[in-house]
Amino acid sequence: MDARESRALLTARKLLVEKACAIELRIRGILRSFGLKVGKVGRIGFEARVAELTAGHVVLRERVHSLLDARSALRGGVAKLDRRLRTIDREDDVCRRFMTVPGVGAVTALTVRTAIDDPSRFRSSKLVGAHFGLTPRRYQSGETDISRSISRAGDASARAALFDAANVMLSRVKRWSALKAWAVRVAKRRGGGRARVALARKLGVILHRMWIDGTDFDYGKQPA
Repeated sequence: MDARESRALLTARKLLVEKACAIELRIRGILRSFGLKVGKVGRIGFEARVAELTAGHVVLRERVHSLLDARSALRGGVAKLDRRLRTIDREDDVCRRFMTVPGVGAVTALTVRTAIDDPSRFRSSKLVGAHFGLTPRRYQSGETDISRSISRAGDASARAALFDAANVMLSRVKRWSALKAWAVRVAKRRGGGRARVALARKLGVILHRMWIDGTDFDYGKQPA
């Protein structure tokens, strides 16, 4: 029941974020039709930028500000759910342990924790990657044996969360670890896309093993 309640929280947060982003894109589209370009602005500076662009258009400002009010209400709901989510993570030993992994934040930790739910369901940590659809599909018929893209089976939200964590580790995390060094080597051989998928799969395996062993993330030796 705890896992279901947490999943409901994550689902509600995802819905509010999607609707807020949809409104922002619609506002950008409306302004662009008038020759007004919002450009690259952060979530906080978005409303001020829109107000600046619509300052000389009374009717346009009225229409767009109605959308901004809806966006503000949605963002307020997201902030409220984020506070509840962080409270859950602080009180949960497993989530705190997961967040010692670079790139794994509060949302990813709780998503993976609720997706696995009971770590004893997996007789081996290596099965977690396949459970979340992060292993290649295989087509076998007679002498034909073709390896295709990932299966995308299982929990889509957990798969997306692990992929986001892998992307953050490779592109934003500055501190090196043995895991990141391995992913960088894969990226040089196979490309960034495959490296992110491989790293996401390995993150799922590592998080499950950390849960079983009760250990924090090990950065390993400093790479050369």
